[in-house]
Amino acid sequence: MSERPGRERPGRERPPAYARAISLLGRRAHFRAELRAKLLAKGYAEGEVDGALDRLARDRYLDDERTARELVAGRLARGPVGRRKLAAELARKGAPAKAAAAALDELVPEDDREAAREAADDWLRRRGAPDPAALARHLERRGFSPRAIWGEVERLGSAGGAE
Repeated sequence: MSERPGRERPGRERPPAYARAISLLGRRAHFRAELRAKLLAKGYAEGEVDGALDRLARDRYLDDERTARELVAGRLARGPVGRRKLAAELARKGAPAKAAAAALDELVPEDDREAAREAADDWLRRRGAPDPAALARHLERRGFSPRAIWGEVERLGSAGGAE
């Protein structure tokens, strides 16, 4: 009977923290803090976890900067999203502030009005009836700046004949 890596069966010896971390990284990229929390939650000793993470970093399997760039790029590939939402997602997953800032600076323009316009146009195509308040809520949930949101609400109002 085949067993999935990283799954323990009663009576079996637990794999070392390094092996468990490799298994987790095989599923998807993790930030160091995220991986550390998972391993500690599984009952591994701090020293063993830190040693495993240091080894993974040395072997270039664990790289917070690369993981932050990949997360941001992947998220942007699914559609327009604002800087605020991306920053919150990076923080929630445990990205170090420096890695998050570098990824955002590299991949997300400071001026998010163009991306907000694309998101608004997509939303309007799906919704049909323009509702400025609903559009503003949608863009806010997507993490766009107040400036970009206000610009799209004004554009919607002027397109609808309101001045």
